[in-house]
Amino acid sequence: MNDMTVSPITTSLQGPAPEVGVTKDMVRRGLIVAPLIIAVCGVIWGMNGAYSSAYGIAIVLVNFALAATLVAVTARISLGLMMGAVLFGYLVRLGLIFLAVLLVKDSGWISLPALGATIIVTHLGLLVWEMKYVALSLAHPGLKPSRP
Repeated sequence: MNDMTVSPITTSLQGPAPEVGVTKDMVRRGLIVAPLIIAVCGVIWGMNGAYSSAYGIAIVLVNFALAATLVAVTARISLGLMMGAVLFGYLVRLGLIFLAVLLVKDSGWISLPALGATIIVTHLGLLVWEMKYVALSLAHPGLKPSRP
């Protein structure tokens, strides 16, 4: 009988964090499109819709920033920790979004349809928009290199 124990080797990743660059790019694009989203919600739902839309955009951009931070920080410590942080971080971030909506749902300035639409459209819209700029190559992880 073999008494050898095998312990999994958990390594960390060093070097640049491409997820941070991608997220910064998404946040920049989110800030570019934010006035348009706020204006559309303002036209449809009035000033409460505009306020709700601005709040929803802030929720989405903070969510993306938290996700990138979790991955970047934990990848430098351990890949196992990173995987756990991604899984449970997703659940925690969903809980934070739920809490952010729950805290303001009865406020006078909130329009729940505007807030919900903004959160959904902004999440999906920024992810789809960013797909055009992400390099799907291990040679250039993160954003595609700019052409001279």
